[in-house]
Amino acid sequence: MATLASRPLDKLATGAAFFLGFATILGALGSQYIGGLQPCELCLEQRLAYYWGLPLLALIFILWNRLPLPVWYIAMAIATAIFAWGTYMGAYHAGVEWHFWPGPTACTGVGGPMSFDQLNNMTPVIGCDVVQFRFLGISLAGYNALISLVMVVLLIAAMVFQARRKG
Repeated sequence: MATLASRPLDKLATGAAFFLGFATILGALGSQYIGGLQPCELCLEQRLAYYWGLPLLALIFILWNRLPLPVWYIAMAIATAIFAWGTYMGAYHAGVEWHFWPGPTACTGVGGPMSFDQLNNMTPVIGCDVVQFRFLGISLAGYNALISLVMVVLLIAAMVFQARRKG
């Protein structure tokens, strides 16, 4: 029976990244549908990294021993780039929340003129610069940036471990 220490570190790092990302997107969806926090435009855009990156990581796992090594590296590099973009989006959103820079006008501006008829069909719009929840002084966007960064580091480490094992 293989122990945790005898397993390849590349697979462990990739698995850790996958499960961290999976828990994060479940937490985001749970905070919306169970906790009642309404996501803003940037919140929804940050989720795209998980919607694209996690299925790719799952596919890499399913095909782990069947993929030619160059294809594995390309797939891992793409997944890493997706979560690097997620890190950028989380940091950008956190900066908007801290008012370091302006956010998109669609969720931080005052908007255009409206008629009273349009008010009947409105859904609540949460401003991208409004923090709905902080823990230890960090917003959910800030945590997303940190978690995405950890995932990027884990995926890079997996590629380095793979190169050392095969090299």
